[in-house]
Amino acid sequence: MHRVVAIALPEIVAFDLSIPAQIFGHRGERHRYAFTVCAQQPGMIDTTTGFAIRAESSLAAVRSADTVIVPGFMPPRDPGGEVVAALRDAAERGARVASVCVGAFALAAAGLLDGRQATTHWEHADDLAAQYPAVRVNPDVLYVDEGKILTSAGVAAGIDLCLHMVRVDHGAAAAGDVARRMVAAMHRTGGQAQFMQRPLPEGGPTLAAICEWAVSEMHRPITVAELAARAHFSPRTLARRFVEETGMTPMRWLTLQRLLEARRLLEATDLSVEEITQRCGLGTAANLRLHLAREVATTPTAYRRAFRDGAAIRAA
Repeated sequence: MHRVVAIALPEIVAFDLSIPAQIFGHRGERHRYAFTVCAQQPGMIDTTTGFAIRAESSLAAVRSADTVIVPGFMPPRDPGGEVVAALRDAAERGARVASVCVGAFALAAAGLLDGRQATTHWEHADDLAAQYPAVRVNPDVLYVDEGKILTSAGVAAGIDLCLHMVRVDHGAAAAGDVARRMVAAMHRTGGQAQFMQRPLPEGGPTLAAICEWAVSEMHRPITVAELAARAHFSPRTLARRFVEETGMTPMRWLTLQRLLEARRLLEATDLSVEEITQRCGLGTAANLRLHLAREVATTPTAYRRAFRDGAAIRAA
């Protein structure tokens, strides 16, 4: 049983806490995770949204946690010596430590982000960089996975981070089940942009609809021109809007979706590498091997063996 403990700091962002609670604490995940909310002093904790939540456990719960999560709290600040010590102790004994949104300030105060890349809500990224110059702050991504230390961008990006952790722990099928239950995006890589710069024009297919269509047709070659025609955009306009929405080009996004499906099939089926390659539209088995090596530094055979054996491979 993997023990996940969230630290509720005063003026906690309730939504940030609800994300790991819904993902790791849901009754459907009780065969995988045990979820606990703790605080420096057990009892009622004020939130930023006009109501309080109750933390039943003290910081002692952190001592036995496999994963420690710090949701956002306001204003972003050093959480104090007791919390900092608990975070340091957790990291030193090998626990995974993660933050949602401005919870990154607590990790930074504990020195866990020194020399590492990290992210937080884009509105507070400059403050994080100014207060903790040893941290390599990247405000343009959804989340950063540095192995045992993980940080996410603002608010909803915490969903992407927590789903990513489920994927690392239990594979794509398990993360997909959680995403479907939450009606959330199946998988967004950490390198995507934090926020949409401007909305698509009203009327006609949305970018989301085009993406859904592309995934349904991934077994065959798809060109930018074909995507643009379905969206009623020029190829240049589609490419620009794709970068604005996802932080990547249409072909890069589609390749990642093909690879995501290939990983799911490697984990969940006995299909041959050649059959998986055809289903995902990657062309040849050599292409699958190349992309898998680039994204997760392994081979199809090793990836399948690792997940079938219950081991974790760090996701892209």
